[in-house]
Amino acid sequence: MLTPLEVKHAKPGRHADGKGLYLMVRPSGSRSWVLRAQVDGKRQDFGLGSATVVKLAEARTKAAELLVSLKSGEGVAQKDRPARAVIPSFAEAARACHEAIKGGWRNKHHCASWLASLDNHIFPHIGKAQVDQVSSAMVRDALAPIWLAIPETARRILQRVRTVLEYSHIMGWFPHEASLRSVSKGLPRQPVEENHFVAMPYADVPGLVLRLAALPDTAGRDALLFTIYNAVRSGETRLATWPEFDLDAAIWSIPASRMKMRQPHVVPLSAEAVVILRRRWSLRTSDEGLVFSTFGKKPLSDMTMTKVLRDLGLPKITVHGFRSSFTDWAAELTEFPKEVVDKALAHKLVDRVEAAYRRTNFFERRRRLMAAWAGFLVPCEKVLLAA
Repeated sequence: MLTPLEVKHAKPGRHADGKGLYLMVRPSGSRSWVLRAQVDGKRQDFGLGSATVVKLAEARTKAAELLVSLKSGEGVAQKDRPARAVIPSFAEAARACHEAIKGGWRNKHHCASWLASLDNHIFPHIGKAQVDQVSSAMVRDALAPIWLAIPETARRILQRVRTVLEYSHIMGWFPHEASLRSVSKGLPRQPVEENHFVAMPYADVPGLVLRLAALPDTAGRDALLFTIYNAVRSGETRLATWPEFDLDAAIWSIPASRMKMRQPHVVPLSAEAVVILRRRWSLRTSDEGLVFSTFGKKPLSDMTMTKVLRDLGLPKITVHGFRSSFTDWAAELTEFPKEVVDKALAHKLVDRVEAAYRRTNFFERRRRLMAAWAGFLVPCEKVLLAA
């Protein structure tokens, strides 16, 4: 039998309490009670509510009462009649699922896009159908229009549909565990993407920087240049706000909440990067707003910087790929140690022991590294490339 402490700290999976009562814990951390029982010779699961609302003792009481009801035949009658009227549509189940699991997500954009992708591509096809009537064939037909057009998005949506059906099963709305394994078998084979982040050879990046410098001053152009100069992720640039910068000290302090590894990251800014910031400062609408934004409130979209590249006739090069260009340049043309380069990229050390003992952030060496990178991109003077 489970204890209240075990319920609170249980890891993802199915945890038996006894007499058919199970605690279901999802990877997101959400947890629900389920009673597994035999009805007319068939195994069925009955949702008893969220474990954050229904405590252990109450769940046991509800499970015992439902078992008695099922054995007497009353539970079957209840299930066959009124329960059907309260089974939600797929869209309603998806929104309930989203509400239950979103608390475990840190990325607000992912939280919004998760439901939006279903709203755009799935709800028009099966959103109104009762969730217990959704079949693999229905999901396949809904995904068919986007399966080859936007393959990565289609795969993510398939996983989200599976999550909704698994949640519905836990809640007692869906009669069996969903696999949807056959969905992809009924669709064309998707092309294999060998490289998600196509990088420009580092030798070609200075030429691109010169072309970018000749373009009109726009938030997208400046954001792309700034991202290249600092070898950061696009999201770190797009969501940067003025309070994060000390222009006099040439330092950018990114809070942990905006970093992929959830660790604060301090970036030493090259003189060229500061020039971009001072230009943006003169255009600001607020001292607290976003740096790379037309009005300082709405961040640039993921595609804004990519569009700048496409307009220059670069159909495959990605913004993220410039981090690889920077890495290759540092390895080929400089003597900076790999750990300094990794720290500049805010990479997490794989070796936990090494990470525990390496407390330095190599800030001064990284300042020289970023100055050398800027000097390579705009070779107006000889730059020392040694550590």
